[in-house]
Amino acid sequence: MSQSQKFLVTILSGKSDASIDFEALCAMLRRIGFTERIRGSHHIFTKDGVEEIINIQPKGRAAKPYQVKQIRNLIVKYRLGNTNES
Repeated sequence: MSQSQKFLVTILSGKSDASIDFEALCAMLRRIGFTERIRGSHHIFTKDGVEEIINIQPKGRAAKPYQVKQIRNLIVKYRLGNTNES
């Protein structure tokens, strides 16, 4: 299992939302096809076929736990993160 797959499993497990690295979370979103734009500390992600807009900010080096949960719900809802995902 690759590092990116392990990270996705960690996100989907929901057991460590408070300790998710913010930069790794942004990299994962880009890897599964989201487009990123940055306005100050806000990282805004969009993707064709995904109705919601993801707007996240770091809390130190970590992602905010409630935002990790929102991202997990979107990954499950839209079935994102497959190894064949582009």
